[in-house]
Parts: sequence; C-alpha cells; structure tokens
Amino acid sequence: MKSEDFKLAWMASPTEMAQTGLDVGVYKATKKQAYSFLSAISAGMFIALAFVFYTTTQTASAGAPWGLTKLVGGLVFSLGVIMVVVCGCELFTSSTLSTIARFESKITTIQMLRNWIVVYFGNFVGGLFIVALIWFSGQIMAANGQWGLTILNTAQHKIEHTWVEAFCLGILCNIMVCIAVWMAYAGKTLTDKAFIMILPIGLFVASGFEHCVANMFMIPMGMVIANFASPEFWQATGLNAEQFANLDMYHLVIKNLIPVTLGNIVGGGVCIGLMQWFTSRPH
Repeated sequence: MKSEDFKLAWMASPTEMAQTGLDVGVYKATKKQAYSFLSAISAGMFIALAFVFYTTTQTASAGAPWGLTKLVGGLVFSLGVIMVVVCGCELFTSSTLSTIARFESKITTIQMLRNWIVVYFGNFVGGLFIVALIWFSGQIMAANGQWGLTILNTAQHKIEHTWVEAFCLGILCNIMVCIAVWMAYAGKTLTDKAFIMILPIGLFVASGFEHCVANMFMIPMGMVIANFASPEFWQATGLNAEQFANLDMYHLVIKNLIPVTLGNIVGGGVCIGLMQWFTSRPH
C-alpha cells in the first residue's frame, strides 16, 4: 500500500505515526512539569493496579500450566498501559520516546531529562500510594495469605537477576511497551488504540521482562510484607520473614531499578523511538 493510500484506511500511516511521536515528545518536554508530575502519579497508580490484577490471576495457580497462567497474567496487566494511554497520563517508559524530539532539536537535553526525572518520581509516588492502600486493605491475606505470598515470590525473583540480566530484560520490556504505544498512534478509535496494545504488553509481562515502573510497586510491596506482615500471615503461608531478608533498599535500587531503568531507556528511546523515526519520518 502506498503512503498516500493510508489516508483512506482506518489507521494513520507510518509517517503520520512518526510525526505523532515527535509531537508527543515535544509536548511532554515543554509543558509545565508540575502537571507532568501529577499525571505521572496517576500513571504509577494505574500500572500498580495492573500488577494487583496480575497477582490475583497468579495466586494459587500451581496446578495450572505455567505458560497459560503467565499468558493470563500478561493479558490482564495490559489494562494498566491501556488506562495510561487512554487517560493521557505520563509513564516513564513511554516518555523515553522523546529521544525523537531531542534528535530533531525540537527540545533540549535538559528539557528531555527534566521531564524524565519528574515523570519517574511521579510514577514512583503513584506506585507507593497503591502499596499503602493494598497494605491497609488487608489484601495480602486473600486466599489464606497466598496472594501476599505471590507478591513475595515475584519480588524476590526480580532482585535475583544479575545486573546484565536486569539490563537486558529492561531493554526487551520497553521494546514491547513502546511498540505498543507507537502502534496506538495509528488508531483512529478508542477500540483500535486499546486492542492493539494488548498482545505487546502481554508478551513482556508473560515473558518476565522488567519494567521499572511496575517494579516500583511490586518490590516495595514485597518489602512491606517481608518486614511488617503479621504472625498470622507467616503461619498461613508456612514461611518466615528471614527467607525474604534481601528484599531491601539495596536490592531494590542497585540490583533492579538502576539496570532496569537504563535498559528501559535503551529499549524505548533507541530501539523503538529512534529506529522508527529513521525509517518512517517525513521526508
């Protein structure tokens, strides 16, 4: 199909998608960053809630096929990114696409990095807010404590990657997140945009790739459970807090967030953002 023929189709052309990516990057980097921070809090909450949904689907699923349970978890997690995109919230991982605007000198390096930092910490605040709500709601005792145990096991797994593994898993994750967002640029309706994002997001979650904003909920949630869960929780699960002693700030930041965040920047900003721009930009 020729580029001009896309005008008649129910989707934007690759060139139009690239232009949208550029325009979005400029908008995010030049708007008042106080608004970006508030928007990022919402995005962090949405991603955390998606991980709550994921956790529920994985709880007490030991007898089910591993691949199928992960598929279900990945599909339900896609709701988080759908909410972010549809509501126009700012998510750090998709904000890495603003490398396009920087490459075209539409924004400065300072503007780009300032936006990334503001959004990153806004996402963190949103994730921690959901941690607090889940904790005080008593949700960890669901399914006789198995819900909380799922959180602990998932958080523990995330901090056991080597630095290189976490970095590479971060690249893989944001390739999928940003291609989902990029393809949503082609949609003309709400249904188009939501539907096209389901499988790319499902792929990264089901495969165990690493998303820094999702980890801002999952690992702190595990830390809270490991340090403050009641004796009733440990009795119900048959485990003890010492088995999760390395769920701490060092492992959260050094072993996970730093390498995963850097990987997310490469995956989104370079592998998708700049590559798609070079191949599809207006000439």
